[in-house]
Amino acid sequence: MLKYIMNELDLNPELWGGAIKFFQHLSVPAKHILLHEGEIAQNLYFVRKGCLRLWFNNDGKDITLQFFLEDQPVASIESFLGNQPSLFTLESIEPSELYFISKNNFETLLSQYPQLQEGFRQIIFKRMGNYANLFLSRIKDNPKRRYDDLVKNNPEIIKRVPQHYIASYLGITPISLSRIRNRKS
Repeated sequence: MLKYIMNELDLNPELWGGAIKFFQHLSVPAKHILLHEGEIAQNLYFVRKGCLRLWFNNDGKDITLQFFLEDQPVASIESFLGNQPSLFTLESIEPSELYFISKNNFETLLSQYPQLQEGFRQIIFKRMGNYANLFLSRIKDNPKRRYDDLVKNNPEIIKRVPQHYIASYLGITPISLSRIRNRKS
């Protein structure tokens, strides 16, 4: 149970026995909002099964920032750690099973097990690296190249995520995405 959290945080089984009590299980249907833009994030989630997306509203236009699949942690990190309103909405794309830790339990966990701080720091560094790569890709790559990169590095997203969310993630319209996909056939 929760083996992926153990691996992500590099927990040994003895330490894990005490830490597990801080996590709770949650099942949500597709299109379930876990966090609304403007709210303060109270939970850090780990995807056991399913798919989530982090998105924001840009003048009525839905812009997807990132997708999260099995064995990935997700939160509006800036909000969760900084206790400020979230810039993003967190929503399930598929029915999903999650484990989560509340902000209060997270702080208690780190105070009781300070050796976990490095594991959580690595999670945050990975997330910031993903943001940097997305940012650079939007600047230097054309839409076809961004799509090809997604197919190569994240084929599960192509299989599981609706086309309009993928288009939003790539910064293009669904019609443009359809043209790119048709040219590949």
